[in-house]
Amino acid sequence: MTLRPNPWVSVLYGMGLLAVFLGERVVGAGTQRLVLSGMGLTLAGLAVAWRGGRVARAQGEWRVLERWMLGLFLLGGLGLALYFLRPGERGSMVVVLGALFPALLTTTLLPLVLVELAAAAMSRAPVLQLGRVRAALYSGLGLAFALVFAFSATYVATRADVSWDLAYFRTARPGAATRLLTRQIPEPVRVTLFFPPANDVRQALEQYFRELARESGYLEVEVLDQAVARARAKELGVGENGTVVFSRGARHERLKVPLELERARVQLQRLDEDVYRRLRVVSRPRRVLYLTAGQGERGLQPQPATALEKARPGLSQLEEWLRVLNVEVRTLGMAEGLGKEVPRDAAVVAVVGPERDFSPEALATLRRYVERGGGLWLALEPDGPGLEPLLEPLGLKLLRVPLANELRYLRMSHQQSDRGNLVTASFSSHASVGTLASLGSDAAIVFAGAAALEPVPPLPKGVTHDVSVRAPAETFQDTNHDFAPDEGEPRGSWPLVVAVQKAGVSGASPARVVVMGDSDVMTDSGPRSYGNPYLLMDTVLWLLGEEELAGVLSNEEDVPLQHTRQQDVVWFYSAVFVAPALVLGTGFLVTRRRRRRGAR
Repeated sequence: MTLRPNPWVSVLYGMGLLAVFLGERVVGAGTQRLVLSGMGLTLAGLAVAWRGGRVARAQGEWRVLERWMLGLFLLGGLGLALYFLRPGERGSMVVVLGALFPALLTTTLLPLVLVELAAAAMSRAPVLQLGRVRAALYSGLGLAFALVFAFSATYVATRADVSWDLAYFRTARPGAATRLLTRQIPEPVRVTLFFPPANDVRQALEQYFRELARESGYLEVEVLDQAVARARAKELGVGENGTVVFSRGARHERLKVPLELERARVQLQRLDEDVYRRLRVVSRPRRVLYLTAGQGERGLQPQPATALEKARPGLSQLEEWLRVLNVEVRTLGMAEGLGKEVPRDAAVVAVVGPERDFSPEALATLRRYVERGGGLWLALEPDGPGLEPLLEPLGLKLLRVPLANELRYLRMSHQQSDRGNLVTASFSSHASVGTLASLGSDAAIVFAGAAALEPVPPLPKGVTHDVSVRAPAETFQDTNHDFAPDEGEPRGSWPLVVAVQKAGVSGASPARVVVMGDSDVMTDSGPRSYGNPYLLMDTVLWLLGEEELAGVLSNEEDVPLQHTRQQDVVWFYSAVFVAPALVLGTGFLVTRRRRRRGAR
């Protein structure tokens, strides 16, 4: 009589291992540990003896199967032996055995389960298909080895104090904005590189500037060694190698770059931004942007939280971006003339997130500034003043109700309030969002706590509008501030940014005004990996009348990734379900094909 598979042998063995685990890892001490561990070892021993007896009684291919299972039992027994034979004191041997015994148990249990399942499927078959059992055994061993490798690599990575920098590295190439600026240089600009011969950093810089020089005959590039060309170096104020000098007439701008490639790596990755900034300094006049103050507006530095008010991020990052454009930031309050007249050197006046209404004198000053053809930038908040005296002559109204979206938003605090962080890539073709329009969904913008703007028809004479940025179509007005869509809360593609042109009076050039329904989009809290910087840079260039210079700066720096809720959901389900399903499906198809070939 043929000896058939009996899964209870493996069940008894598994119960023994479970009892040992409970005694050693759950209870850990006392009489209960001794009872559980002793019972577990006894059950495991009985299972091994039972399996050995079955090997002696089995015949043919069934005996081969029982031998394989007995081998797995003994391998697990070796793991238990290593666990109980560990020395008591700490040392390298304790670490080795502590990692080896769970690896042996894993290599025992996974193949054992798959072999038992394969054997159970053929328990009533007249002939054992040993190939199917062998395939199950190899699959279990392969899966066990993969798990052991994964856990071992994780253990080593957390224990070993060693790190490797495997980040992507490449010197930034001239970006679109830098190329456009180079083409419009009004006078010759000379770029002098002071580096020693056969230097890796010199080669990277030389390649960048040679490529940039092809854009304009006004950009001249020379490469010198400071130790050899001492007179030229002294003329430009250079005392050592590792310096790039941008010269136009008597004006010089310097850029220091380390001579060692490893130290210069980060700077080379953002080289295009540094070059763009210095080219603007030597080729363009410095402009001034005034930030109004005195009505609770956001300033360059963050405002700390108080008992009555929450902390408000500052605009220091905006100041850095404006420096790249050779724009200086100054404060404009009542002491600086806000109640009388905007300074004559003001290229742009920005009102960012005021908390209180302006005085009638300040509003009159800003209106006169717009009538003279000035550039005005208004970034408002749902809970701030509506500034109707400024918006009505522009044909606009601020709907002071916060917007939210339950589908397209950026997860930051992982609370329901994150639905107020709108993510949109709906741009017009207006010059104030030219870069964003060219990038499309690759440069989506995040608005945190925005309100909608509403054009008020008919528009005043001489006023034109362009809704440059809109919210996603499913965005709703959150009138009760619960961040959930309720009945009566309208949805729509609400205008978030509107660019306005207004004819000047008495022959003045047309005024340019940009109105935003959110001021957080300008603050340091805005994510750099989204398109917020492009929105701000393009807006400033349009207000300055230099929209033709808008473009992308090349930057090879690694930035942290941030996902919207929809993207998080896609990545989660892809990792948890899709990827394993693909692996299992591929394995199923390959196994089925092999079976069909064997059946033939």
